[in-house]
Amino acid sequence: MTSGELAAIAALTLRVAAIGTLASLPFAVGLAWLLARHEFPGKALVRAGVALPMVLPPVAVGVALLLLLGRRGPLAPLLDALGVEIVFTWVAAALAAAVVGFPLLVRACEQAFAEVDPRFERLSRSLGQGPLATFFRVSLPLARRGVLYGSLLAFTRGLGEFGATAIVAGIIPGRTETLALGIWARIERGDLRGALALCAASFALALAALWAAEGWLGRRTR
Repeated sequence: MTSGELAAIAALTLRVAAIGTLASLPFAVGLAWLLARHEFPGKALVRAGVALPMVLPPVAVGVALLLLLGRRGPLAPLLDALGVEIVFTWVAAALAAAVVGFPLLVRACEQAFAEVDPRFERLSRSLGQGPLATFFRVSLPLARRGVLYGSLLAFTRGLGEFGATAIVAGIIPGRTETLALGIWARIERGDLRGALALCAASFALALAALWAAEGWLGRRTR
């Protein structure tokens, strides 16, 4: 394996994990706030549904995404009309990363919002701020550490995602081959040296992400 190939695979992995996390972040934050601040029928069922990608086999998640986004799936007419192809592209890999990281992100954000004292929100509303202004000026800033931590968990989960990505995106060198997929592909063909190089790159990326986030959280705490 050349250094150029290693860099390309690492860059694709970072792009997939980052875009997957960013794509799921607004939905996760909104749902987490709803779960933390409101009681409604079926709340436990919603929590269970959110957690499903975390407890299901990743391959099953990949099959579900393939059935949803494939040529015979329910979204096929819409995707064809838009001229968008998702399956077996890096976009599918990012979508798989978003789905498997979503439960971690929602849970961390929900706990962060639950720790925000509701009196601050009520005070904001009493001063004339609307629900959206209160959320963005009070709730979200006070919960930002938990949101960041959840984003970190989802991002690092996306860095190592394998099962769902292999099903919905395939292992296509130069197009969908992330670090996890590349490690598997090289082990399959007996390229232990290449697999170890990708393992080292995966370890370095995950460690760097965790180190940077812990440093930022430490400074914010002080």
